[in-house]
Amino acid sequence: MRGDTEELYRAFAEREARGNSPIYQELAEGVAGDGQLRALLDGLPAAKRQPNLLFGAVRHLGGPVTEGWPAFRDWAAQRWAEVSATMLERRTQTNEAGRCATLLPLLAALPQPLALIEVGASAGLCLYPDRYRYRYLAGDQDGDGQGDGDGHERGAGAPVAEFGAAASPVTLDCVVSGPVPLPDSLRERLPEVVWRAGIDLNPLDVRAEEDMRWLESLVWPEQTHRLERLRGAVRVARAEPPLLVRGDLNATVRELVARAPAGATPVVFHSAVLAYLPPEEREEFAATMRELPGHWISNEAVSVLPAVARRLPRPAAVAGLFALALDERPVAFTGPHGQSLDWFGEA
Repeated sequence: MRGDTEELYRAFAEREARGNSPIYQELAEGVAGDGQLRALLDGLPAAKRQPNLLFGAVRHLGGPVTEGWPAFRDWAAQRWAEVSATMLERRTQTNEAGRCATLLPLLAALPQPLALIEVGASAGLCLYPDRYRYRYLAGDQDGDGQGDGDGHERGAGAPVAEFGAAASPVTLDCVVSGPVPLPDSLRERLPEVVWRAGIDLNPLDVRAEEDMRWLESLVWPEQTHRLERLRGAVRVARAEPPLLVRGDLNATVRELVARAPAGATPVVFHSAVLAYLPPEEREEFAATMRELPGHWISNEAVSVLPAVARRLPRPAAVAGLFALALDERPVAFTGPHGQSLDWFGEA
């Protein structure tokens, strides 16, 4: 029988890397078939054996990630003490500002101004939806959320709408299908954010070069567009660093909502975070959010929140898409990096 680590890396190669990163597909397949490297990984806690964490750690340490499996394997095995120490110290804290493109229609429809609170904020780059430029593109209606390896979705057509300041260092492209609510008023004004804060077990400081180098190490090698976007978002955040609180989300979210300024609508949001919690902690968080004032935007894999999954109007076209929901009401399927938005029903 295959071990859990072997299955983990084979699944990553097939479901995530294939079609998006030939480099990581090759490395993941190599790890899956290499007993010695799997044994080293099995010496780590289960949560620390993730492919993205291993590949990010080797990149962070200057290892040969783009030079083929043999070079990667030899380097990682010989430097395992450093690699494993980095994996134990760090987390997969991908901070994808592109997800703001999928959040914008919901944020624009809420009572203004907004007090944003991100759960699993990493460096807080998704707390600046009012500082980015957006370009929504016509899609082919398949909603597959797949990319070309450089952070763009395949099948993108002509622009449907563009919003935000032309001078922003970040432009977010998102392929849309369905009746996405993109009102003309967004051309004059993006959502008004008067307060922004985040929670993370290990918040990253946009002013700390080592923290930002770690974020860059988590961008897949071929995705130079995402790397440029990350660097632009860091520049935005450094101009006004967010309030980030170190803590467990279930222990801290009430405190931050209570600190939101009077007159602002509290909006708690998160993307690709709750999957890292056991089911009972996810339900505890959901129960808390039902009690708190304001609104709750979740953007997670379709099976993560059962109350959202039960209300989906149809299955996702392909594996790997997220379900975007407002107060547990699903509104769209989204690409995991914000590259696609497939809206349900009527706008």
